[in-house]
Order: sequence, then structure tokens, then C-alpha cells
Amino acid sequence: MIRIRNVWKKYSKSQVFHRSLREDILNIFKSNNDSEIRENEFWALQNITFDVKNGECVGLYGPNGSGKTTILKIIANVTYPTKGSVLTDGKVVPLLQKGAGFHMDLTGRENIYVNAAILGMSIWEIRKRIPEIIEFSEIGEFIDLPVKKYSSGMRVRLGFSVAIHSEADIFLMDEILAVGDESFREKCMAKIKDLKEQNKTMIIVTHNFRQMQVVADRILFIDKGRINIK
Repeated sequence: MIRIRNVWKKYSKSQVFHRSLREDILNIFKSNNDSEIRENEFWALQNITFDVKNGECVGLYGPNGSGKTTILKIIANVTYPTKGSVLTDGKVVPLLQKGAGFHMDLTGRENIYVNAAILGMSIWEIRKRIPEIIEFSEIGEFIDLPVKKYSSGMRVRLGFSVAIHSEADIFLMDEILAVGDESFREKCMAKIKDLKEQNKTMIIVTHNFRQMQVVADRILFIDKGRINIK
């Protein structure tokens, strides 16, 4: 379902705002042969290679800044590798950031329609599943308030609920198991196990190694942008 080969990702330590669109486009074509580190640049990922089979749940574990989220972003096409290739076979749903994809001035209910439509659900499907989405998210009476009034945990719960009720083939989850209170985390764990039974493919990032051991079929240890073979 996912095939990652010799992926490198370079970032700059300083933000550049003066580049033209022409320069950005030229940099895309130059990046495939760009193996050198310039001033203020660093490798966020170095020679990452692994496969994820259909129905497999893989955990990515490592310290902050090790490159785990960058791997998920590259798989989700949020960003692109400097070198290497990533192939996916199926519909990918990323859950990468708190409240990502939500319009802050729209209500929770309105954001469900927008996000579910982006994930490929029809209006009929959304209307059918919206009670389940709201119930799972535990937003309750706040569902018709603007999302900008939600806590970060509420936004993540709602985004997670929308995503898991979609017909995706591949789920990318970044620190979802750290959201909410203990009862909600247990519910997320149960849902992840249910997705596994449905033969869904998942990559999960979490700092809770014990939880990862429960749900992941195998764990990749990432350190300083590399896969650390234990």
C-alpha cells in the first residue's frame, strides 16, 4: 500500500520570503540532484526506505524532531521529498495537525460537511453519518458553535471522527492517541483496532510506546532523520 524508497528531505533553518514563483519552480527541478547542504540547511530525513503492506499498522517512534511527522507529510503529499520516491495505492487520509483543514469561522457541523466532502463523501453519505460523527467526537451541544471557540482537543476529536468515518484505505495519525481524556483515548484505541479488522492500512506516530505496542504490527525507530535498526 505504501512504498518509500531512499527518501531525503532538506529544510532551511531560516525562512525565505523574497523568492519568486519562478525560483521556486526551478528549485523543484533542481532538488532531485541536490545532495549538498548549504548554509542554514539541514537534512530532516536521510535515506528513508520501508514498505507498509495492505492492512498493516506501522508505528513510528522517536524523540521530538526526529522526522516522524515529516514522513507522514511526505506520504500525504503535504510536502515533497528532496530526493527519493513515495508511492501509495489507495485513498490517503492524514490526521497531522490540531484543527488542520477546519475553517475557524464555520461551525463544527458545517466543518463536518466541508471536510467530509473533501474526503470524497457524498452529501447523502454525510447526512447519513453525521449523527455518528458527532456522537464519536463528543462535541455535543457545541457542534453548532464556530470552531474558533473550540479547544485544540475538541478540534482534533472532531477531525479524527470525520476521518475515521470516511472510506479511506490508508490512515496517517500523528499523536491522535494523546488527545482528550482517558475514556476518549480508549475509544480511539478501540476504533483503531476496528479499522485493523477492516483491513485498513495505518501509520501511527505517538510518544506513548506502550499504546503503540498494543496497536502496531511493527515499530520503526526514527532518530535524527534516519531509521534506527534496533
